[in-house]
Amino acid sequence: MSSTSAVDSAATPPGPADPSFGARIAEQWYQPRIPRAVLKELMKRDDAAGLRNFAPWLVLLVSSGAVAAFAWGTWWAVPAFFVYGTIYSSSDARWHELSHGTPFKTRWINDAFYHLSSFMTIREGYWWRWSHARHHTHTYFQTRDPEIQVTRPTKVLPIIADFIGLVGCTIEIKKIVRHAFGRIDAATDAFLPASEKPKMIWSCRIYLAVVIGTIALAIAMRSVLPLMFVWTPRFYGGWLHQLLGLMQHAGLAVNVKDHRLNTRTVHTNFVFRFLYLNMNYHLEHHLLPMVPFHALPRLHEAIKDQLPPAYPSVYAAYREMVPALWKQRKDPAHVIQRIVPSP
Repeated sequence: MSSTSAVDSAATPPGPADPSFGARIAEQWYQPRIPRAVLKELMKRDDAAGLRNFAPWLVLLVSSGAVAAFAWGTWWAVPAFFVYGTIYSSSDARWHELSHGTPFKTRWINDAFYHLSSFMTIREGYWWRWSHARHHTHTYFQTRDPEIQVTRPTKVLPIIADFIGLVGCTIEIKKIVRHAFGRIDAATDAFLPASEKPKMIWSCRIYLAVVIGTIALAIAMRSVLPLMFVWTPRFYGGWLHQLLGLMQHAGLAVNVKDHRLNTRTVHTNFVFRFLYLNMNYHLEHHLLPMVPFHALPRLHEAIKDQLPPAYPSVYAAYREMVPALWKQRKDPAHVIQRIVPSP
């Protein structure tokens, strides 16, 4: 999941010119050693485990929204909407995990939450389900991975701007509008099956209908309050997802077939893990993406002796990452070297 993760407009998705490329890459990626029985247990999908995260999340989302609405017109609305926006924007981690179909055993529950969180985070579900598959096939392969957040050489302004969603969310809104009118570009044609295109188009139209309805309600009420609850939280509340999402791959090696060299695991606090759906265990997620979010800490314990050391905190990750990104402004070949344990 990226991570986040906005689509880099400079990235070119893989085309049909070399259809065997993805198959060759998939065959050559490093795979950790783990007993079959242990992996089978870790891969079990569990509705109860999923609901232990998603049910409290919904309660927090609704209750924080109610508090924010009640505080509207006072200075208390500022922290109230900050909290609501932060919880709302954690939908970005949820669409990602739900796109793998792993949080819930019951498919309709998974799909319902997937399309809800996709709408909330401004990522049309049908398009992103297929696009994200390419990210896992071509992780951090330049010109092929569509989810590379940080360009080489580094462009600092877009990174900062996306703490308030100005780049990624704007790209997604433009894409949704285009697709709602049936305008599908060659890049989408290259990976989206023909059977999914009508679904994507109608999904985009529903997205726009909800947003237009919200705008109409705001006009009728003569208040921007309704707009504070739909899509805009991704702009004013997306800071946490950008903070955590940047750590997934930024500054690490590109064009390598070992996730241990291009993906990070970072230990974080309970609140961040809850909102981020354990995606701080991002290396483990990329190594074995069919392991549900709730089992990633156990997967980490099972294979950590085969991985580079996890970063002890967000601060530790940024302390190494920021100077590397700054250096990559002038030296795109510079990468953070991760120490891989001997076999």
